[in-house]
Amino acid sequence: MYKKVSVGKKILIANEEYALKNSQILAEQKKLCLNMISSPGSGKTTILVRTINELKGEIKIGVIEGDIQTEIDAERIKAAGAAAVQINTEGACHLLAAQVSGALERLDVGELDLIFIENVGNLVCPAAFELGEGGKVAVLSVVEGDDKPAKYPAIFAKSKALLINKIDLLEAAGVDFCMERMEADVRKLNKEIKIFPISAKSGEGMEEWYRWLKESVKVVKVG
Repeated sequence: MYKKVSVGKKILIANEEYALKNSQILAEQKKLCLNMISSPGSGKTTILVRTINELKGEIKIGVIEGDIQTEIDAERIKAAGAAAVQINTEGACHLLAAQVSGALERLDVGELDLIFIENVGNLVCPAAFELGEGGKVAVLSVVEGDDKPAKYPAIFAKSKALLINKIDLLEAAGVDFCMERMEADVRKLNKEIKIFPISAKSGEGMEEWYRWLKESVKVVKVG
């Protein structure tokens, strides 16, 4: 007798095993790991570069970079002074926990306070795959529209924090974004989520984000 097992189920089971391994490693070393997820062009890398630069001397940050091709973003992270490991998925729309496991082995995790996983640009697929992270951070830029939480609810429902980036463009011609509507839609999905309206370009709102990061790192260290 043969037992039928769907390929999708087998992939998820294998991913969960690696995710558990990753979470155990991070827990043992008391390191915060955040999985940053958004559409392409939302400004994830720019947010990370500014965060790394402005928290130097306070938090040691490492980054696992996920992209379909190139090492462009990893090079930007390294230029900002942080350790970075590039993962190229060669077409896949999300990272897998096994890939993150390999990247953690290449990072000097013991010397870091905070590890960011910058996932492949996609609001849908990355939300379905746990990587062993301590929490997800969604990024939404105002130019994408305020309807994204309603249209793509999974990532907003699962995230600990939401960064609303490019608020410096709210007054620009053609940008139609209602902050109140967006926040109401997000709160229906996730009452506990922290929402930070920011501009990674101008720095507006970034201090609140930094304060949350520092407190989150401290909580994990204390255990």
